[in-house]
Amino acid sequence: MQASRHNIVSEIPGTNLFIVANLLSGEADLVSAGEINGLTNPSAPSRQSLIEKGYLVDPAEEHQRYRMAYLDFLEQREEEELQLFFVPTYLCNFHCSYCYQAPYLSDPEVLSTGIIDAFFTYIGKQFAGRDKYITLFGGEPLLPGKAYKESMSDFFNRCADHQLDVAVVTNGYHLSDYLEIFSRAGIREVQVTLDGPEEVHERRRPHKGGHKSFRRIANAIDQSLSLGYPVNLRMVVDRENIHTLPGLARFAAERGWTSSPLFKTQLGRNYELHHCHSGPQKIYSRLSLYQDLYPLIVKHPEILDFHKPAFSVARFLHENGQLPPPLFDACPACKTEWAFDHRGNIYSCTATVGKPGEELGRFHPTPVLYGKKIADWQQRDVLSIRECNDCNLQLACGGGCGSVAKNSQGGILKPDCRPVGELLGMGTALYGGNNLSHHAKGSV
Repeated sequence: MQASRHNIVSEIPGTNLFIVANLLSGEADLVSAGEINGLTNPSAPSRQSLIEKGYLVDPAEEHQRYRMAYLDFLEQREEEELQLFFVPTYLCNFHCSYCYQAPYLSDPEVLSTGIIDAFFTYIGKQFAGRDKYITLFGGEPLLPGKAYKESMSDFFNRCADHQLDVAVVTNGYHLSDYLEIFSRAGIREVQVTLDGPEEVHERRRPHKGGHKSFRRIANAIDQSLSLGYPVNLRMVVDRENIHTLPGLARFAAERGWTSSPLFKTQLGRNYELHHCHSGPQKIYSRLSLYQDLYPLIVKHPEILDFHKPAFSVARFLHENGQLPPPLFDACPACKTEWAFDHRGNIYSCTATVGKPGEELGRFHPTPVLYGKKIADWQQRDVLSIRECNDCNLQLACGGGCGSVAKNSQGGILKPDCRPVGELLGMGTALYGGNNLSHHAKGSV
């Protein structure tokens, strides 16, 4: 017997305890420093418990469990719903300080009927028999103008005809103008971004025409919730605005949003994708973001009424009483996610859509797929990334984002590493690690 290759041991800040978690066995426990030694001490009194929980294993048996879990993962992914992103335009009426799409070509054209026809014909054939929904992305998909709105109205009508739900990623400035059009199709959710309280938001996300947007967006969120449309409020954070998170949380609570079952939130880390206007001194790494976020939440616990950060698998463990299934692949590109644009191009995901050289084929005028490029995306998981093979964090990290890995390390089959150990420790402290024994599967 030896210690499992998948044991994750994290120190819990402010305590003399550690959390040990193993996503392959599905076990998590609080342990003392002395008990950690049992993981490498074959004569430890807790040896039998360690074996039962999968912290001590026979390597051959663990390898077999790993292979079976991997096959289960692949089988379940084949049944997952597809998210198909569609970009009707790369134009945008905002000039956000951190926009990575700024250098993209922005053809000022209305979405053509030919493109709409070709798109729905293509996805109907290519993804026949699969559950799927459409997410409108940009640029900014909700722009003004009679001709543009008519083309988008046609698009929503087609979604309804094909019984496809729609999600919308928008800056929210013209959201109110589209609510009647939304009523023609099933709306999965509306994602809107506010980057802090009013003054901060206006500075970071200025309207190109000089118009104020914060109050207009807030009113549109009110309207959307009142009409029964789920709203996902996103705040893009970096060192410039992280300190304003409590203010935005209070604003959302005062507005009544946080008490609505239709309202949820996310924090989007401002990071260098392949282009970014922000200076590097403003940008967080994933770890440094959480290192600043943790004490901010401790000081302002009302933030948790607005947003509960994942801290790797810590929040999931706290909310569900168990660990999530092993994550063999964190990159959905070309598996459960595809992206398409108004020029007829096909891409892997939102991180690559519109970027020259990232095209994976076309759906218009003549459908064609670039098989080798697609295969590179589809084979990406922790088994095909060499650096992941011997990493004990692989089943919580899943290899990270393929696009980030490609841009930062030069290849899709490179890892985008996540600081799982540090995040798990902070998250356990934040979400009540002292009660872990009540919702994990026991105690070492």
